[in-house]
Amino acid sequence: MKISDIFQTKKTVFSLEVFPPKKTSKIDTIYDTIERLSDLNPDFISVTYGAGGTGGTGTGSLTAKIASDLKNTYHIEPLAHLTAIHTTRAQATAILTELRESGIENVLALRGDLHPELPIPGDFRYASDLTRFISEFGGFDICGACYPEGHPESDDLISDVTNMRPKIEAGATHLISQLFFDNNDFYAFLDRAKLAGIRVPIEAGIMPVINKAQIERMVSTCGASLPRKFAHMVSRYENNPEALFDAGIAYAVDQIIDLIASGVDGIHLYTMNNPRVAHIIYTRIRKVLEASNQT
Repeated sequence: MKISDIFQTKKTVFSLEVFPPKKTSKIDTIYDTIERLSDLNPDFISVTYGAGGTGGTGTGSLTAKIASDLKNTYHIEPLAHLTAIHTTRAQATAILTELRESGIENVLALRGDLHPELPIPGDFRYASDLTRFISEFGGFDICGACYPEGHPESDDLISDVTNMRPKIEAGATHLISQLFFDNNDFYAFLDRAKLAGIRVPIEAGIMPVINKAQIERMVSTCGASLPRKFAHMVSRYENNPEALFDAGIAYAVDQIIDLIASGVDGIHLYTMNNPRVAHIIYTRIRKVLEASNQT
C-alpha cells in the first residue's frame, strides 16, 4: 500500500523508524526489535540507509532485505530509505529493482550527509535529483525530509522552505520532519510551508531522549536547538539515569499529545531500535491517537 493513500484514510498517521544493525551486530537483533514493535500496529516503519546516511557496501541490500521482511513476513508497510550523494544511477537502479521485486512501494529519498573522506559519485547532487529519478523509474510512492528549524546548510528559514519545493515538484507526496524539541518551531515551519504553497502531508519526527550521551550526539549531528524546558530537564537529571529516562519519555509524550491535539498529519517516532521506549510512549498516547482518528 502506498503511504500517500494512508494519509487519505487517517487523520493522524503513526509510524516508526528502525535502522539496520551495525557490522559488529548480528542481523537477528533487528528482527527481535521489529517483532516487539509489530505489537504497536504502526501504519508503516521506515528503514534507514546506514549510519550517517552514507550507506556503504551492501547497505542498500540490507535495507531492502529488512524492508522486504517487514512487508512479507510481518505484514507492515515499509518505507525504505535511499540516499543521493553516495549512490550512483546504477546502484539506485539495482536497489529500486530489488525493492520492486519484493513488493515495496515506498521510498524515502534523502540527500545524505557529506563526508570529506568519501567521494561523491556525482549522479545525484540533491534529494530532489534522486526523487526525480525514482519518479521516472516508476512504481514508488516517494517521501522527502524536511527541517522545522531549517537545514543546517540553509541560508535562512525562508530559503530553506523554498528549497523544499523542488522535492515536491519532482514527485514527493509527503514529508517527514527532522527531530525537534519545541513544538512552536514545528508550527512556525508549517506556516512557512503553507505560505510557500506546500500542501503535502507533513509528519512530525519525534525522538525520545533518554540519556545524556544521546543528547550530545543528536545536537552535534542534527543541530536541533534545546528549549529552556528541555535544557532544565537535562541539567536536573543528567546524573540520574533512571530519572532522565522517565523525564525524557514524559517530554516526548507531552510533545506528541500537543501535536495530535493541534491536528498534525502524523507522528513519526524515531525508536533508536528501542522497543521498550516505543511501547511506553505508545501506551501513553494510544487513546489520544485513537480519538483523533475517530473524529
